Amino acid sequence: MIERLHVIDGTYELYRAHYSKRPSKTAPDGQGVKGTAGVVSSLLSLLADPAEAVTHIAVAFDNPIESFRNGLFDGYKTGAGMEPALVAQMDLVEAAVSSLGIVVWSMQEFEADDALAAAARKYGGQTRQVRIMTPDKDLGQVVDGNRIIQVDRMRQREINAAGVRQRNGVDPHCIPDWLALVGDTADGIPGLAGFGAKTAASLLNRFGRLEAIPDDPQTWGVRGAARLAATLAAERQAALLYKQLATLRTDVPLPQTLPELRWAGAPKRQFEDMSARLGGVAQQPQQFV
Repeated sequence: MIERLHVIDGTYELYRAHYSKRPSKTAPDGQGVKGTAGVVSSLLSLLADPAEAVTHIAVAFDNPIESFRNGLFDGYKTGAGMEPALVAQMDLVEAAVSSLGIVVWSMQEFEADDALAAAARKYGGQTRQVRIMTPDKDLGQVVDGNRIIQVDRMRQREINAAGVRQRNGVDPHCIPDWLALVGDTADGIPGLAGFGAKTAASLLNRFGRLEAIPDDPQTWGVRGAARLAATLAAERQAALLYKQLATLRTDVPLPQTLPELRWAGAPKRQFEDMSARLGGVAQQPQQFV
């Protein structure tokens, strides 16, 4: 059994790098590559970090941003309004990560978060710990004790099951229900008017899941129960749809076996070609193959 599997939300990393305070970077062909160069730098730092001790790793990307969820709800997030310079790097960043010798999961029908959830399900029994490298709230639903955790590298914080409860007020399995009530602006899930994080957590801790919350507010035990119950009764079907949108799919086809996710080093020629394409990179991989 291996010690750790690292699975990374590449789209989150691309956004973070693109909008970071680091200087802009332009490739020799004139393309802006700040985000891609930042992702490469971030991954090289991760691979070199003795505290993380990376041996097996994969990175998932949304490419395109749209997924099957857009067919379920018109308000779900799309790529509309994305900065053109960021959109132009979607294919490039996948090639750049591949040049590091890291497995890339490029999602089309599904989302990167679905791939991370599926990886936790598929490989979790073969490793002592799956480290999901993103702080996104929706990934909290696959956290399992200390065996499957989230890692917020920017804040240097690990989020296990107790951490999910501290952050969201509910256990991991309730995260889709919680997001259905509270909403998730990043994904275009509106939630229900009046349902704040604490109220939603209180109801789910009392009743267990969205479907079990009764229409009758007398047993709710929260402030404004009558008004909120009327909202839920009128919008229960919408709330159930929001829960479906927030529920990550663990049936994403990931073709690799766990041994195929082992990082053996960067293919030297491929990495050098990519480095030249980006106009040079600040770091070099610790090893080449």
